Amino acid sequence: MKRKALMIADKVRTIWCRELQCDDIAVDDNFFALGGQSVIMAKIQGAFIEELGVEVPVDQMFLNPTVASISAYIESLDPAAP
Repeated sequence: MKRKALMIADKVRTIWCRELQCDDIAVDDNFFALGGQSVIMAKIQGAFIEELGVEVPVDQMFLNPTVASISAYIESLDPAAP
């Protein structure tokens, strides 16, 4: 995993841990299996905007239910990414 991808995944994991009230989340843990639901998803979506500066549509959050997959999606939003 590239440095930028690791940084995004680390920030996403921090947000998920805070909003899901979990001490540790693996990059391949499933959001819904961790107890994630629509209210928490909305909080995470807001945190992505505030803390990462990206707007992630709800459908992408459903399609990417792990830290690894949503981080890859967020990284793909940056057109300057190599």
